[in-house]
Amino acid sequence: MVEFGIHRKIIHVDMDAFYASVEQMDDPELKGKPLAVGGGGKRGVVSAASYEARVFGVRSAMPGFTARRLCPDLIFVRPRFDRYKEISSQIRKIFFQYTDLVEPLSLDEAYLDVTDNKKGNPSATLIAQEIRKQIFDETGLTASAGISINKFVAKIASDYNKPNGQKTVNPEEVIGFLEHLDVKKFYGVGKVTQAKMYQMGIYTGKDLKSKSEAFLTQHFGKSGGHYYKIVRGIHLSEVKPNRERKSLAAERTFSENIASEIYMLERLESIAEELQKRLKHSMVSGRTVTLKIKYSDFTLQTRSKTLPYFVNDTTILLETAKELLYQEKMKNSVRLLGISLSNLNTGKKDEKKKESNEVEIIQLRFDF
Repeated sequence: MVEFGIHRKIIHVDMDAFYASVEQMDDPELKGKPLAVGGGGKRGVVSAASYEARVFGVRSAMPGFTARRLCPDLIFVRPRFDRYKEISSQIRKIFFQYTDLVEPLSLDEAYLDVTDNKKGNPSATLIAQEIRKQIFDETGLTASAGISINKFVAKIASDYNKPNGQKTVNPEEVIGFLEHLDVKKFYGVGKVTQAKMYQMGIYTGKDLKSKSEAFLTQHFGKSGGHYYKIVRGIHLSEVKPNRERKSLAAERTFSENIASEIYMLERLESIAEELQKRLKHSMVSGRTVTLKIKYSDFTLQTRSKTLPYFVNDTTILLETAKELLYQEKMKNSVRLLGISLSNLNTGKKDEKKKESNEVEIIQLRFDF
């Protein structure tokens, strides 16, 4: 393989506390106050938290009762996804003024490849500044950005000077930047992997870099090879404007724990109907049905079955989910059930990828 070189100019734009910021913008009385978007009841979950709430330790995906305990003055508002989608659409139009290579990750973040951009601006750093200013001027919301040579480093960098800031990691700075980072900052290293790395004495990127690829593969499986490359600044994933949907899902959190499988089946029927509506709307079918079960102690279990044909019919979804429900005895009472469908018929036919021992490197000749 050719030694690591410089090939693209990537910007990762991430809106600051997007859902909560939209609510504070639309309702001035909420500005400056600790705010959570989501449900504040016994079964509610925080979808997003304002920076005022984060000071108290409130985070997304946190149970509502925990958030209230941490921040007694926390204000809960119901999410308004139509409004978030409306503003997200405005923001994406701004992105497309600069490049057609835009890969949205969600309503509030996206990758942009500005190596060759519509403005003819050689500086990705200046482009990021212009985009953030335009977002603020048109929506009243702030965004943060990370700029670097690939998606992995750009995503890490976008979190560096939040909120309303940006960080550029120039080509010659990438290795040093990664070496000094705590491994928990590496995108893709979750709490379990972080704990395992810490136990092995791997605390920083430099520690990670000191391990051989064989060692990392032995202890982390396929992910080991990924860690070996990214800590060396090697991440060849391109910005994909048309990201294919991998799955569709519907789920419900219940107001009271359910212990009876009969009641679970009743809930699964409405979940299957909702999933079928989403499948029809997206005009897709799939082969792998997955039943998601979250128990009252918050442990999560999934059970899957791959069918020999594509489906999007409520009856088949429900029957398969029912089969998965009875596949194994329930460990506890249940607080959430969900059904998802993957192996969708959206992908192109597999093409054999050309294998090569070398990676083509395009050296950028202008300022980053």
